[in-house]
Amino acid sequence: MIKEKEWWPRLKTRLLFTGPTLFAFLTVMIVPFIYGIYLTFTNWDGIATTHTLVGFENYGKVFQDKVFWKSFGLTLKYVLFTVILVNTVAFLLAFGLTRGLKGQNIFRAGFFIPNLVGGIVLGLIWQFIFSNVLVYVGEKAGIQLFSTSWLADPQKAFWALIIVTIWQYAGYMMVIYIAGLMSVPNDILEAASIDGANGWTKLRTMTLPLMVPSFIVCIFLTLQRGFMVYDVNLSLTKGGPFKSTEMVSMHVYEKAFLSRDYGLGQAEALVLFLLVAVITLLQVYFGKKMEVEA
Repeated sequence: MIKEKEWWPRLKTRLLFTGPTLFAFLTVMIVPFIYGIYLTFTNWDGIATTHTLVGFENYGKVFQDKVFWKSFGLTLKYVLFTVILVNTVAFLLAFGLTRGLKGQNIFRAGFFIPNLVGGIVLGLIWQFIFSNVLVYVGEKAGIQLFSTSWLADPQKAFWALIIVTIWQYAGYMMVIYIAGLMSVPNDILEAASIDGANGWTKLRTMTLPLMVPSFIVCIFLTLQRGFMVYDVNLSLTKGGPFKSTEMVSMHVYEKAFLSRDYGLGQAEALVLFLLVAVITLLQVYFGKKMEVEA
């Protein structure tokens, strides 16, 4: 049994270094999260100083809210396309910029820069491009595809949102894929070349399996950011036209803060959190099973 004079100095030292961080984590993350769960059982409107407990009534309303599930389905479609396209573009960029291209570091920095632009600013920039620049080019060049603003068409507005997301995140994921490509042992690739393997065979049978950890990280990040998208959605389309691009995060925000039904909005946010957690955990679990050792 450890005597007091032995464990107490250790505890004080640990609290000295971890105490402030632990306190901040508890007050900023854990306590608000627990309090948010409590609010899902109330009818609080977000303003009143009092509220009453309503039990599981809000959760029943969540499963009856057709608009919530419609926006969630739209978000699933958005996530599916963004995960595939962002990671495909990012991997192709990473593969091309690890081939010894002259000035490749400049290209890497250039492709990464869009990730540094805030979502609100990014959406406003692309709103101007889709509504003015491309329309002007389409009218002058006679290109029917760009003759009208994409943001005014429900189908095109959805794809405009995907294009902006790819432009924003592909460079960031590219950096992760570059690190994965550079970590592949050269001796394995050289041995494969000696055995007569061509570039495609080496990529398919050696490089890609060894890069599974990079794929897990990038897919996890794109899943998380796809489900939580709000800023670009707000500044680019505002959920329009006719709510055709209203993602689930925007719906939850409007339910809680604009409709003044904070209890229900918080319940929808918790349900969304649980659904996203399940999807991402399954992705990580099956991804880990595909890992191989060099």
